Amino acid sequence: MNVCRRFFHLTPVAMLALLCVHGYTQERSRDLANLVIPLLDREHVASVSFATIAGGKTALAEAFGEAAPGVSASKTTLYNIASMSKPISAEVILRLASAGKLSLDEPMWPYWIDPDLAADPRARLLTPRMALDHQTGFANWRRQTGGKLAFIRDPGTGFGYSGEGYQYVARFAEKKTGEPFEKLAQTLVLDPAGMTRTAYTERPWMSGHIARPADQDGKWMESQIATSYVAADLVYTTPTQYASFVQSLMNGVGESPSIRRLRESVLTDRKAELCVGKLAASCPEQVGMGPGWEVIKIHGKTFLMHTGMDPGVFTLGFFDPGARSGVIIFTNGSNGPRIILPLLRLLNADPDFIAYLAAQV
Repeated sequence: MNVCRRFFHLTPVAMLALLCVHGYTQERSRDLANLVIPLLDREHVASVSFATIAGGKTALAEAFGEAAPGVSASKTTLYNIASMSKPISAEVILRLASAGKLSLDEPMWPYWIDPDLAADPRARLLTPRMALDHQTGFANWRRQTGGKLAFIRDPGTGFGYSGEGYQYVARFAEKKTGEPFEKLAQTLVLDPAGMTRTAYTERPWMSGHIARPADQDGKWMESQIATSYVAADLVYTTPTQYASFVQSLMNGVGESPSIRRLRESVLTDRKAELCVGKLAASCPEQVGMGPGWEVIKIHGKTFLMHTGMDPGVFTLGFFDPGARSGVIIFTNGSNGPRIILPLLRLLNADPDFIAYLAAQV
């Protein structure tokens, strides 16, 4: 008998809780589809793929909708995770720091100065920590400053979200170690986490497995695939692979205890910026950027979160290192943000995290 019919009186959240308690079978996967597919259709999102983490392990993984015209999404479909690439790149730097190969507070200029900054003395102020915490003073991308990298504020004087900062620290790591950044990422982060289907640049195994982006009207777009790495964007992977990455963070793989504590710390305080007006009443005790993640501290819990948005793409991931739980969600639709809160509720995500996220939208 269909579980949805047997328990028609339950809310979707309670229904999914029952599915998790009693095990996850093919029949129950169909029952989950009965809840998620209408959500996709209603919000005009092409597909969603997600994984949940409980007890430090992947507990549930599913995919629904279309990865491409006439092609169903699956748990092995590869998604452009957009800015959720940043935590992976940040972890490369943190593991190099853990191994004593670099210091987060050393000046980067003896090893790398972007040619666009050669005449600007402020380039000598830049450190890896500033890049990871979004305090380089750069715009997000150099196309916003006339196609050349330039400071829009002095380094270390305030928050400014910047993909360029991540690319800068990646170049520094290459110059200091003498190793290509993708090789560093593979050796230090991807291989230890078993991320065999994750890459910054195009690979033969990607062919036929990529979720094509779709705009807000459902029109298919062309996929963006990098031919040279972008430390802040365009990594392709799956939610289960990313969940393995998160689990490696929970387990402290390749990290010193001090680096692990640092990642869970608010280093760039954004409370005054985020908690204004009606949001002030629901503001966390601390909120801001740590190295690679937004850090939210509320009711004794610490949440690490990141999102990603490119044309036709929206992704979100969060985890609670104390509870060893989390959720990874990838979509290939511009309307992806519309399904995040309903899906988090459906997946029984932490109510404090949901309340924080709901207050931001």
